[in-house]
Amino acid sequence: MADGIVTYGDRETVDAELAARQHADYVAAVADAGWEIREVPAAEDLPDSAFVEDTVVVCGDLAVLTRPGAPERRAEVAGTEEAVRALGLDIAQIEEPGTLDGGDVLSVGSTLYVGRGGRTNAEGIRQLRRVVAAQGFAVVPVPLKQVLHLKSAVTALPDGTVIAADPSLLDSSPFPALRIVPEEAGSHVILLGGGTILMAASAPRSAELFDDWGFDVIAVDIGEFEKMEGCVTCLSVLVQRT
Repeated sequence: MADGIVTYGDRETVDAELAARQHADYVAAVADAGWEIREVPAAEDLPDSAFVEDTVVVCGDLAVLTRPGAPERRAEVAGTEEAVRALGLDIAQIEEPGTLDGGDVLSVGSTLYVGRGGRTNAEGIRQLRRVVAAQGFAVVPVPLKQVLHLKSAVTALPDGTVIAADPSLLDSSPFPALRIVPEEAGSHVILLGGGTILMAASAPRSAELFDDWGFDVIAVDIGEFEKMEGCVTCLSVLVQRT
């Protein structure tokens, strides 16, 4: 993990044993919320492979295997393909010269907001638009600025509210509105169902805000993954069959 890609932050020392414990606690939190866990085969030679979100975009019964913008990450897709085929999902694939990272795709209802930046290009967005149209999804590009992925800057709450800590990281005009949260990690949430959200323990003020808004908050420590520009969304992909 310590050899993974760092784009905007400073490289920090990663404690592998602590990272493994944090990952186990993260998986347990998702399972405790009622989700069945399917693990992608381990890939010890691929340092960014814990960030499985970047390798696939799931829309109902369709799994779109990505073509990551960083060439050294493209070997990660094979393990994810094995996992989604075992689930019986329909498969589509982003092809060269398209690039697409799953971390650039934010689903809000039937709309996929897709970050256009260093990892996802225009051709990748065009291909995604074509393959998800039959599933009833619209694709809306979002130009990025100084941020790795779209979901490094914004995610959405269960009621569809899009949240951000620093709107200057992207062109926010494609969104109907943004609500500002006080911490960077507070802009990253996973929707576990029934008004429950999973978020990082590094954003306690944001957690208090979400609690005040009536959401049930589960906070997990993913500090070692945050050192590698990761967040809670990066470590899993939720599959809801139609």
